[in-house]
Amino acid sequence: MQFFFPFLFGFLAAVIGIIPPGLINLTAAKISLIDGKNSALKFVFGALVVIFLQTYISVFFAQYINAHQGIVILLREIGLLIFIALSIYFLKFAKKHSDNSQTPNVIKSKRNRFLVGMFVSSINFFPIPYYVLISITLASYKLFSFELLQEFLFVFGVLLGSSMVFYIYVEFFNKMRNKADYFIDNMNKIIGTITGIVALITLINLLKLYFNGR
Repeated sequence: MQFFFPFLFGFLAAVIGIIPPGLINLTAAKISLIDGKNSALKFVFGALVVIFLQTYISVFFAQYINAHQGIVILLREIGLLIFIALSIYFLKFAKKHSDNSQTPNVIKSKRNRFLVGMFVSSINFFPIPYYVLISITLASYKLFSFELLQEFLFVFGVLLGSSMVFYIYVEFFNKMRNKADYFIDNMNKIIGTITGIVALITLINLLKLYFNGR
């Protein structure tokens, strides 16, 4: 199980982090509608190359940060605020997205879709702090350790989860267009509930640390 958990949580972290409509997945869906599935998949492959690098960098930094417990506690406190903010956002204030929102102008270009995918993924800096926080949190609960094999499995899980979500957007976005608002609205509620639970667990563990004198 010690080798299954890094893969599983990497996969789940990617799905949760990428499934909300955003820059990369909506661009992939838009390219699929304009240029076809093959062009969209080339775009996705380019994005995945950058995601692999971002995830590896995240784990590398997380390993250093994890060795300094003062930083770990600070990140937990920051993480608690982030998870609370995400819960409020998804449950209360998340706007419904149209299929034209958040998609950059590069989709109008006929440039190499693989390179465009790398570019769009490169300007999205969210994955680095996100996976740093995830890997440190998992390590603090003894569900992940900074060993080469476990790091590889975590990164592989992230890539597989990302690939699945991107493929869903490319393959089914057009079919779901008429129900997009309904789907996104309910998806926001689900994600908001999940982040709320994570925030509660993080708060409980922080309170234990404070009462035990850290």
